[in-house]
Amino acid sequence: MIRQITSIQNPFIKNVLLLREKSRERKTRELFIIEGVREFNLAVSGDFLIQSVAFCPDLLPAEEIAKLPRYSFGSNLFEVSRQVYNRMAFRQDAEGIIALSKPRLYGLDDLCLPSNPLILILESVEKPGNLGAVLRTADAANLDAVIICDPLTDVYNPNTVRSSIGCIFTVPLSVSTTMETITWLRSRGIHSYATSLGSDLFYHTLDFSGPTAFVMGTESTGLSELWLTKADTMIKIPMGGKIDSMNVSVSAAIVIFEARRQRNFRS
Repeated sequence: MIRQITSIQNPFIKNVLLLREKSRERKTRELFIIEGVREFNLAVSGDFLIQSVAFCPDLLPAEEIAKLPRYSFGSNLFEVSRQVYNRMAFRQDAEGIIALSKPRLYGLDDLCLPSNPLILILESVEKPGNLGAVLRTADAANLDAVIICDPLTDVYNPNTVRSSIGCIFTVPLSVSTTMETITWLRSRGIHSYATSLGSDLFYHTLDFSGPTAFVMGTESTGLSELWLTKADTMIKIPMGGKIDSMNVSVSAAIVIFEARRQRNFRS
């Protein structure tokens, strides 16, 4: 049964607003927000546990509403007015669907990796938009996993979900500590390549055809001393301009697609 909501004072709407604004609410309730048809469908395809869905018939065509896989969220379907939808949404008068879902993060030992994996590791990522952009790169390159070490942002921040355009649902994602990740990589024979301006090795001169993990730090401070001393190999990207760093998603794309090129763009 579809329930109608026309007031922004409705408890469901208030709960959505809390989840949108407060990381503590998302962590305590183990729920996060999905906005958009593509993002919703990717979450369903990725077997995320959808708890509830709100749609606005003024913005979402009837034929799209009919396509919603209702088995994925049971009876928790709400029809909302345009005013109510726009109160909840980041992108007003667009898309017309918002869902609440349970998050899903893999433990390191739960990651199902091939014999020759290609992995990206981000340390202390702090900007949700950067994380979302990196996840788009990870999806485009069909990475086997993305590991977040000691994150400084909520992985399921609405800005991450939005900027990833749903790729947060398509890439195996794990959160761990730096030391746990280093130990895990070594136990599996995965070679770690950490990016650092202090390296004398340019990335394009090395062989990434074996089990590989690229490690990236923040744009402001780079990698921690632990990674700088424990990574197997330090690499850098040639910089020909006046600045000495790029956005982390750009840097990640450069080295990841070099590895894909060396592997003839096969998984």
